Amino acid sequence: MNVEILSIGDELLIGQTINTNASWLGQQLSAIGARIIKTVSIADTVDAIVNALDATEKDTNCVIITGGLGPTKDDITKHTLCSYFNTTLEIHQPTLDKIEDYFSKRNRPMLETNRQQAALPLNCTILNNSYGTAAGMWFDEKGKVFISLPGVPYEMKGIMTEEGFPRLKEKFSLKSIYHRTALTQGIGESFLAEIIKDWENSIREKGLGLAYLPSPGLVKLRITSYKGAEDADVIDEYFEQLAKLIPEALFGYENDTLPSVIGNLLKEKNLSIGTVESCTTGLLASQITSISGASDYFQGSLLTYSNELKMKIAQVSSENLENFGAVSEQVAIEMAEGGRKNLGVDICISTTGIAGPTGGTEEKPVGLVWIGIALPNKTIARKFIFGDNRERNLQMTVWSALNWLRYELKTN
Repeated sequence: MNVEILSIGDELLIGQTINTNASWLGQQLSAIGARIIKTVSIADTVDAIVNALDATEKDTNCVIITGGLGPTKDDITKHTLCSYFNTTLEIHQPTLDKIEDYFSKRNRPMLETNRQQAALPLNCTILNNSYGTAAGMWFDEKGKVFISLPGVPYEMKGIMTEEGFPRLKEKFSLKSIYHRTALTQGIGESFLAEIIKDWENSIREKGLGLAYLPSPGLVKLRITSYKGAEDADVIDEYFEQLAKLIPEALFGYENDTLPSVIGNLLKEKNLSIGTVESCTTGLLASQITSISGASDYFQGSLLTYSNELKMKIAQVSSENLENFGAVSEQVAIEMAEGGRKNLGVDICISTTGIAGPTGGTEEKPVGLVWIGIALPNKTIARKFIFGDNRERNLQMTVWSALNWLRYELKTN
């Protein structure tokens, strides 16, 4: 089944609202075996809607339309579809009863504009909205299915989950596609592909699909089975192989995050942690504590931006600062060790670097970062060189520190 997603709303075009509806629909439709061939965002005008409907591809089986079903004058989708499919509006009594009940339960007055939301095209199948007052509409017209949905995300999701997806699966005899996703950090897409090329070839020989999904600091590897969940055990075996190929990079699966993975490891090992931060100015601590339950293991953070504070509260020696500079292996190690002692924690991570865009030299360029980790049995430091963008350098420092810590916790 080929699907097009048509999102209506000026707010989408001017960047006022992010189109999360299209993203969610794409994920859910792909999971039930549909193929998304086009997504389009258009203005709240009759011409724009009609032109988009006329431009649907010949091999499209289903067009999903979101937006423009509210009670105000700029909500024109219903009237435009009515004209496009040469039908008329009529009050749909079950929908009207539901709208009246909605306002009665909330002790709010119901206006005529709300009543008109129950006026629906005669030739459509009504899709019940359990979460609001704008019903969804299903048209079987011109050899295609057209589904019109409210733009409010939780209403759209509710209608599709309860009504839309079940109807599509039945009509098109869809077989669910099974996905599993591995999450990697610290290896670029091209380098990763080179490392795992034999593994990838083996996957494709089995008739499975592999997709590389890169984003800043992260590459997701998604394996797809077109036979549904019957290949689940095979995919699990492939991910076990992958974990042995790239143990330093692979940190989790599906919806895992580095903070959650690290948190589970710290709780499992009954270890406490703290940070001493210079260039990241608290971002590392913020990420560690971004999940519920972080107080079980996180004790605190020392922010030592100046050399004076590095010496005063992280016990960095003036000799190392003078001889090697603040951005150095020696200082990163002393920061981590001093933080571990002063915070009274089992593990301490330190960050010191040149985030940019100014402050770099030929010897120490912008993007140079040293990360230190003081563990119960050793203290280690690692050098990273990122790029020229300050925000990205800070993000990469945090992600690299967390992933390196994860690897040390897993292997020690």
